[in-house]
Amino acid sequence: MFVLVMGASRGLGLEVVKAALAQGHSVRAFARGASGIKLTHDRLEKFPGDALALQDVRRALVGVDGVVQVLGVSNRDLFGPIDLFSRATAVLVPLMISQGVRRLVAVTGFGAGDSAPAIGPFQRLPFRMLFGRAYDDKTRQERLIVASGLDWTIWRPGVLINGSISGKAKILMAPAQWRNGVVSRGDVAANVVSHLTDVAMIGQKPVIIRF
Repeated sequence: MFVLVMGASRGLGLEVVKAALAQGHSVRAFARGASGIKLTHDRLEKFPGDALALQDVRRALVGVDGVVQVLGVSNRDLFGPIDLFSRATAVLVPLMISQGVRRLVAVTGFGAGDSAPAIGPFQRLPFRMLFGRAYDDKTRQERLIVASGLDWTIWRPGVLINGSISGKAKILMAPAQWRNGVVSRGDVAANVVSHLTDVAMIGQKPVIIRF
């Protein structure tokens, strides 16, 4: 596939870029700091742009087969109003529809949407205090994706840590299985990319953890 990775300059987004290239895909790496990505490859295009800017997103979608949306906010932004996830998705989805790009993969997190009740009672209060604003907006993001009619998958990783691919990550599909845990960015990226063309994942919201 020719994949547009949004949020590609660091963290999990950069790991998705690396995994996609390693698995044979071509990548358009979209981020405000895309030109600073310290990675070169003949199947990599660095595309500076703002996920909230309609013209940037429209140009970035030209010619791609699918989108992996991996957005994040800094720790210092967690205690103020957060609407990046839903606003960026509200820009992206209509443009994908109008340009005929069907495949959308988004990475939100365990605790967003209907996975929130699976957070344990002892984790719930600190989780809400630290991440409540962000995850409320991730929930709004998920609602926009589910209502889009696109061929979507929403991945919900547990607590992200630095680390390479271990091959030991667990994909929890059924709500009864959902639980929190730790997982490396490398494992999440590898699984997100390996299921890009998996039609069985369309319309699914898997939780991914290692332990």
